[in-house]
Amino acid sequence: MSETGGMIAHLKGRIEATGIDSVVIDVNGVGYLAGASARTLAALGAVGEFATLHTEMLVSEDSIRLMGFATAAERDWFRHLTSVQGVGAKVALAILSILSPEEVQTAVARADAAMIARANGVGPKLAQRIVNELKDKAGGVTLVAGGGAAPPGGAAQDAVSAMLNLGFKPAEASAAVNAAADELGTGATLDALVRLALRKAAK
Repeated sequence: MSETGGMIAHLKGRIEATGIDSVVIDVNGVGYLAGASARTLAALGAVGEFATLHTEMLVSEDSIRLMGFATAAERDWFRHLTSVQGVGAKVALAILSILSPEEVQTAVARADAAMIARANGVGPKLAQRIVNELKDKAGGVTLVAGGGAAPPGGAAQDAVSAMLNLGFKPAEASAAVNAAADELGTGATLDALVRLALRKAAK
């Protein structure tokens, strides 16, 4: 039986190496190996670049593993997903590799088990269990409330999520990210969007 813990909340360092489902972050000469979704690996950047990795520690009787996420929202949904019986770290990462945290939230809120079942290793019964057990995590939450629709694109949606996790109200987060996206144009990275959105929100 595994337990999750938060002894290491995040890592900031240079990307030393990446694998199919893992990344090594060098923090002051210490290399931390963390499991990661395909979405996180794509968002972090290339080997040699500096990145921030939100982390979750998985402790079991015979191992201690570190999981890493590009956003706090992805980490939060990893926790929600692994709380469901039958959903281990591998399955949770498979879901988060094909669906953003916002898409998982939407699927759960709409009881769209078929959307969850698109992930490798997730059958119809498990997908149904996921939406049934997690509906209270998403049912009362709108993706962007009171501030218009989130700007299109995964990076913009993740930027709004990041702003929400920093304590901004949905309307403030959406407006700031919209303004940043307009200024930076299409193809802006998540990091650039969040940095500019924070500056605009502070004005």
